[in-house]
Amino acid sequence: MSTDTTMVGTPDHNNHEHRNEQGRVIDFPAREPGDREPAPAVVDGEVLHTTDADGARVAVDPPAPAGSRREVLPWQRREIERRPVIAEWLRHTDDVRAAARWAAGWAWHATGFHTVRAPLYAAKLAARSPRGIWVATRTMVRWVADAESSPLRDAAVQAGDIDRYVRLTEARADRVRLRRRAAFTGAVLAAAGGIALWAFAPGWLLVVLLVAGVLVLGAIGSPADRPVTGRSVVRTEVQRLTSDIVVRALASLGLAEINKAMGKGGRGITFPAPITRDGPGWRADVDLPFGVTVSDIVERRDRLASGLRRPLGCVWPEPAHDAHAGRLVLWVGDQDMSQAKPAAWPLARGGAADLFRPVPFGVDQRGRPVSILLMFANVLIGAMPRFGKTFALRVLVLAAALDANAQLRVFELKGTGDLGPVENVSHHYGSGADDATCEQAMESLRDLYGELEKRSATIRRLPRELCPENKVTPELAARRELGLFPIVMAIDECQELFSHPDFKDEADRLATGIIKRGPAMGVILILATQRPDAKSLPTGVSANVGIRFCLRVMGQTENDMVLGTSAYKNGIRATTFGPRDKGIGYLVGAGDEPQIARSAYIDAPTAEAIAARARALREAAGTITGHAAGDTADRDESRAARSVLSDIAAVFGPDEDRLWSEVIAARLAEQWPTTYRGTTPASLAASLKPYGLAPAQVWGTDPATGESRNRRGYLREAVTTAWLATRKDRSPNDDSA
Repeated sequence: MSTDTTMVGTPDHNNHEHRNEQGRVIDFPAREPGDREPAPAVVDGEVLHTTDADGARVAVDPPAPAGSRREVLPWQRREIERRPVIAEWLRHTDDVRAAARWAAGWAWHATGFHTVRAPLYAAKLAARSPRGIWVATRTMVRWVADAESSPLRDAAVQAGDIDRYVRLTEARADRVRLRRRAAFTGAVLAAAGGIALWAFAPGWLLVVLLVAGVLVLGAIGSPADRPVTGRSVVRTEVQRLTSDIVVRALASLGLAEINKAMGKGGRGITFPAPITRDGPGWRADVDLPFGVTVSDIVERRDRLASGLRRPLGCVWPEPAHDAHAGRLVLWVGDQDMSQAKPAAWPLARGGAADLFRPVPFGVDQRGRPVSILLMFANVLIGAMPRFGKTFALRVLVLAAALDANAQLRVFELKGTGDLGPVENVSHHYGSGADDATCEQAMESLRDLYGELEKRSATIRRLPRELCPENKVTPELAARRELGLFPIVMAIDECQELFSHPDFKDEADRLATGIIKRGPAMGVILILATQRPDAKSLPTGVSANVGIRFCLRVMGQTENDMVLGTSAYKNGIRATTFGPRDKGIGYLVGAGDEPQIARSAYIDAPTAEAIAARARALREAAGTITGHAAGDTADRDESRAARSVLSDIAAVFGPDEDRLWSEVIAARLAEQWPTTYRGTTPASLAASLKPYGLAPAQVWGTDPATGESRNRRGYLREAVTTAWLATRKDRSPNDDSA
């Protein structure tokens, strides 16, 4: 080490700092009056020094004390991240089911593919059997003649090694003698077996053996480069994500600090954990160079995808919210998220919902289910037009409709009827872009705001043992006499209210009050807008919503209005979604961390069928109220507001007192295809279960064959009795049945 001492800084009496030649700042504490002027910092070799108040020389960065590693406990030496014992995908039931479905589908497809082509394979083998005879004969002759040892003898001759040649020749003679005897014995036994079979075996066995022999000879005669079977599946190999590919992609972004880190003398880019397989893609944890944040990468997502040579919908950079701002979590999928087949909504075919439990909403970019707990929260959905906002809202509204105990208030202020399927279960409903519909929505908001006072008074009167947390519980909600059942109000295109010249101030006040006070009282407000700006979405509303779903938006202001202040700065940017990313957005508040989610796709016919099932659940529970109870008589019969019991009773012929389940399902689908399309005996049983009806064995005649037998079905009398029982529970003005 050099002993030269070089002055690298001068004291600054005002700022109490020094700067070395490289611009490095060395801070010192402020001096009290009367303290001695500290000596400037100097470099002694590679160690930065200064002097204390007594003039003694001390290092600015003191060395670690001797034996410090022995004094520090093992778990204090470094940050340790324990890798999972069981792979991540094996710990998720849905991932395991998806893998099982894929394996079963592949096996089924491969079996069918090769079964259909089995005659062609047999013809190929038969055509190659003569070559198989020749190959088998040549192989047997070479084996008997010990042809494989010939190169050894030739090598001994070329080397002039007489002793070695003699030993090899003697060994070959012994081996050939033994093999000739074995071949002769085998030929005799084969001939004897053939004569015995010819004399005593049945004809079908001879044919089977002959065919098997031809096929075996054909397999022996098949060249290695000309397989008999074809490929049932063409594999598309997805490039494995490696550290070199990630570093190359990051270096292509044009960020100065990354370029500096990648240059000569730079620290490079580090990976705190191995790159691993995560669902249908790869996950890489990256520590970016000093001064580079994840936000810098997220806003260049398109360039990053170009550097990775992957479609934009496959590349999803995210911040690691439990680490520093430079920790990047990069997930690269095998398939573009926008091109993947939409996952079926779990409640589409059957089942009911419970708003006190998470309801299915969609999937994330890894294909894992995403659920939302609506109770004790409010929801805000924002997006540009035509990017899936209303479809996302439809998922949540249908989930609320399938909770027979929940009251539903729906207002669609666009006027296109996108939420029309739930009209038959809604306590309040309105659709239109006119002032009259806005006035209806305001009346419902006023009524809902007044409901808060009623509920708070009810909760105050309840004994502590019934309501220990001073909020609505499942047990309290189930008691209809208390009036604490969940209320869900959904407003699509809510900007029509918040920007209306007559209603905007009152709508802001009412919605803000409901959002703040409603969750504890079982009141849920769901708002959707295609203009998420300060004028169309009041700050009091956007700042207090607990769950937010933002699909594609164009700017930072709209992004933060939906996702919350500083969301854009923190790398949560819905502005990075492209034109093909319909239904894909950032979901904030539904989980511990923001997540990318794709809402389930439910088309209009499916929504009609789900709403019809929700109607049946509510009829059975006796919770049809308001609009759904009063206007069904004037509604067109093709809508799903009819009673499923009355529809089933209508498909019975005049002289039919019992029908099989499949006959009922077929007639329902034929009579009302929009409502009952895709009805099966299983879904029919699920629809009738709330009424206490279960399929039983009934005698009938098969119309196709004319054969009479027992099958599972229903009696007309049982259906009619259940129908009449539901009519008694309805309000007097409800004659929809």
